[in-house]
Amino acid sequence: MSLPKTLAEDVARNLVMVARLLDEDPEQAYAYSRIALRLASRVAAVREAAGFAAYATQRYSEALAEFRASRRMTGSVELWPVMADCERGLGRPERAMAMAGEPEVQKLDKAGQVEMRLVAAGARRDMGQIDAAIVTLQSSELASNAVHPWTPRLRYAYADALLEAGREDEAREWFGKALEADKDGATDASDRLAELDGVEFVDALGDDEHTEASDASVTSDGDAPDVGLRATDARDRDDIGNDDVHEADEADEADEDDDDEEAVDGEHGDLNGSAKA
Repeated sequence: MSLPKTLAEDVARNLVMVARLLDEDPEQAYAYSRIALRLASRVAAVREAAGFAAYATQRYSEALAEFRASRRMTGSVELWPVMADCERGLGRPERAMAMAGEPEVQKLDKAGQVEMRLVAAGARRDMGQIDAAIVTLQSSELASNAVHPWTPRLRYAYADALLEAGREDEAREWFGKALEADKDGATDASDRLAELDGVEFVDALGDDEHTEASDASVTSDGDAPDVGLRATDARDRDDIGNDDVHEADEADEADEDDDDEEAVDGEHGDLNGSAKA
């Protein structure tokens, strides 16, 4: 769908802000996405951007509706994994599992299929099926020594599932493999390894010690006292609608499941997402 030049420019500016702020300030990105929606709700790219902004702020019901709208407009299956993860966020892992078995998955590219595998494993964990989650992640992509953009997250998800199953030695090995592949710091694999080793690095001086050190910052022989890092026992790790209604969508949304309209935002599981498996 084409837009008048001035309107198209306004929409484009808002979409640029959504993309720029999505990671650092998702709520602000969401606000810009709502403006873009008011301006051009029949543009698929706008619906997709609005979906990701809603997803990033854990508005899963709204995100799912936007992703469905974008898919209807384009016919693309690209958003299938994130749509399934929205079902997880809404507390419906069984629906995510059902989507993992649909023909759309076979139409995804390799990255999309890996993402779907991560979502499916997360859904298994949501349902307390940890062993099944581990099996779900076992694949040729996991076994490969080749490194792709999704490799760190896949290895990390596998390590995390192993750890939940009590297989600590194997978990340590796979956190290490995730770290080796994670050149961009997409995961906290290094921190997880430190926790498994029972150590963390902290400043050796507490507030009280720092005050004392300020009063006697030079030793009797004139040298500054040593200040370093010490290893301590690791602390427990914490596991990690809107009033706008688009008239253009009322006919499309009327045939969606009633429970989608009544769903409330749930807590999102792990996807390393996405998909954060």
